Amino acid sequence: MTAGGLNPTIVAADLARRGFDIHVLLEQPEGKGEITRRRARKLGWITALGQLGTMIAARLLRRLADRRVAALLAEHGLDRTLPDTIPIHPVTSINAEETASLVADLKPAAVLLVSTRLMSPRQLAVMPCPVINLHAGINPGYRGQMGGYWSLRENDTANFGATLHLVDAGTDTGGTLYEVRTRPSKGDFISTYPLVLTLAALDITAQSVSDALNGTLRPYPPSGPSALRFPPTLWSWIGHGIVSRIW
Repeated sequence: MTAGGLNPTIVAADLARRGFDIHVLLEQPEGKGEITRRRARKLGWITALGQLGTMIAARLLRRLADRRVAALLAEHGLDRTLPDTIPIHPVTSINAEETASLVADLKPAAVLLVSTRLMSPRQLAVMPCPVINLHAGINPGYRGQMGGYWSLRENDTANFGATLHLVDAGTDTGGTLYEVRTRPSKGDFISTYPLVLTLAALDITAQSVSDALNGTLRPYPPSGPSALRFPPTLWSWIGHGIVSRIW
């Protein structure tokens, strides 16, 4: 299940290349207005609008990241397209009744979430199989969004990584299946960190799905301080980038 984009495309194509029989349920992405209103209720409008500014800037900067993205894809022998053999099922939301009905028809042995909205507890309860999430951050210290960026910003480069975990009612709080850590290159920044982490996590993603199919999932509780992360505000991102050169 995914809201679309390059990273989920790479994951789906890699799983298909490894021989997994997969279907893609493609939900409609949440609108920025909806996301901003939800954050404003939690964090206040000034912070929410500042985070919206960073999201917009990061999207604009993706064009500047194209050369780095192309180099990463070439290094791993990947491209930006899904194989024609992968069925795609458009849905309004991963939490819609139509999605639950479709899952019941498909009878999957595992559900993998990559870049989706949060699955609701009600929807999770009707899933007929383990639900796994690929999270671009090391749990529990970098739950939420932009975990790679925050690990660098907090001078915690040893925890620049990704987590495969089971989905529960919380935000990236389910039992950990696997972790992987890597290092970004000098040319990476907030728009390319997620791709770097996705590529590093392809092997453990495939292993997690394989474990689910074989009935050998062994989740364990993540240890350490827990923190839910959001995008930095635009002024915080720019200010810290100027001072520390972490963009």
